Amino acid sequence: MSPLPGTIPELVAHAAAAYGDREALVDHEVRWTFGRLCAEIERAARAALARGVRPGDRVAVWAPNSREWIVAAVGAVCAGAVLVPLNSRYRGPEAADILLRTRARLLFTVRGFLGNDYPEMLAATGVELPALEGTVLLNDAPDWDAYLKGGDAVPEAAYRERAAAVGPDDPCDVIFTSGTTGRPKGVVTAHGQNLRTFAAWSAAVTLRTGDRYLLINPFFHTFGYKFGVLVCLLNGATMVPEPVFDVARTVERIAAERVTVLMGPPTIFTSLLERPGRPAGTLRLAGTGAATVPAELVRRIRADLGVPDVFTAYGLSESCGVVSVCPVDADPETIAHTTGVALPGTEIRIAGPDGAPLPTGEPGEILVRGFNVMRGYLDDPDATARAITPDGWLRTGDVGVLDERGYLRITDRIKDMFVVGGFNAYPAEIEGVLAAHPAVVEAAVVGVPDARLGETGAAFLVTRAPVEPAELTAWLRERLANFKVPRHFHVVDALPRNAGGKVLKQQLRRQA
Repeated sequence: MSPLPGTIPELVAHAAAAYGDREALVDHEVRWTFGRLCAEIERAARAALARGVRPGDRVAVWAPNSREWIVAAVGAVCAGAVLVPLNSRYRGPEAADILLRTRARLLFTVRGFLGNDYPEMLAATGVELPALEGTVLLNDAPDWDAYLKGGDAVPEAAYRERAAAVGPDDPCDVIFTSGTTGRPKGVVTAHGQNLRTFAAWSAAVTLRTGDRYLLINPFFHTFGYKFGVLVCLLNGATMVPEPVFDVARTVERIAAERVTVLMGPPTIFTSLLERPGRPAGTLRLAGTGAATVPAELVRRIRADLGVPDVFTAYGLSESCGVVSVCPVDADPETIAHTTGVALPGTEIRIAGPDGAPLPTGEPGEILVRGFNVMRGYLDDPDATARAITPDGWLRTGDVGVLDERGYLRITDRIKDMFVVGGFNAYPAEIEGVLAAHPAVVEAAVVGVPDARLGETGAAFLVTRAPVEPAELTAWLRERLANFKVPRHFHVVDALPRNAGGKVLKQQLRRQA
């Protein structure tokens, strides 16, 4: 076996050499081999050089899944840039905040996705972005072609020199997440640790050369980009990107493209199981997580969808996306009720409030140590110091239990985050936007169970004037990604608090 690539430029060269004539990508009528895909990525890297992208510059992508996303993003990283993916559901203020804080020099985006004009949304904020030197429209053929053609004047030797200068410890991306403060934090990870993490993950879940992988999970998230694009380049699996999840189209794509791998939140699999004429026959590997997974769902994925290998996993952006993986051949109860064992070469500890390890079977905070732990939060050493202990343990903010086999079970969240259809929603951020509404005095948001999405938001409000749910929904949709908008609103006389003044969210969850 050839040595593991240490950087993403090396990964691209590896994929071209190892899998050159295999089909790499199917995007509508376009079919590319790995040789062609990697050549397109290297052309885009030369285009980034032509645009003046320097090592360490931040390059942002605000767009849905497509071959252009892959080529632009991976090409920029091969030129030494640090990728900043933006959530395609973001509104203008959310995107502007991240572009400003990362000092992104180049933005790849689109017009018209789900009726949104991203450049117009950004301009409407009025936010000055002094570092941003250019915007390229991925779905505007003349603009995208002009960007690529600009790189044709850059000698291949110049690209090779730049690519060779990229090291395994250099940062390769900044993935934005949030905490209980509500302000998104940029998680910085490096080339080598990502490739080592996803080589180990690929082995654990049995992803292999020749697999055909329907990429439904959005590329702005680790689940789509790292668990999708990067692992396909590592393993020689065919990418079949989809911009949004549509159950009818998913059924068609699985059949037409002989898809063997499908991953996503439980709602994707429940939607397929509820649909007449659901797919059967080609799928061999299904991965899920990000919400409660009933054992019956695992049984039905195997029996009704005909998928023999099913796994769940647990991770967070701060761990390159992976902490633990449940074996694909485990029994349904183990898959549903645990997230498996630590990624090989890494450690999981269950700790008490003082950080000391707790005995097997006793719940405490999940700590992680190993090559998968982030380099830190962007420009935030204090938050980094709070998240990573001096001896290298990442504090996840989640509560769990390790059983006698070393299998991890997630039991609670220290953080208030809830998961809507696979997307993380952070109450403090939503509460801040609600509190800015003229009728709202105070707001508290909690996650509540939802049959289709796993969880949705419920907002409890103290108001100074009457306000309708429809008005609050419209207010939030103008300012936040749609998945963050609560589905339920409750007006109360006062929010329940403890003696220290902290809102008792557990009590609110019971009321919801």
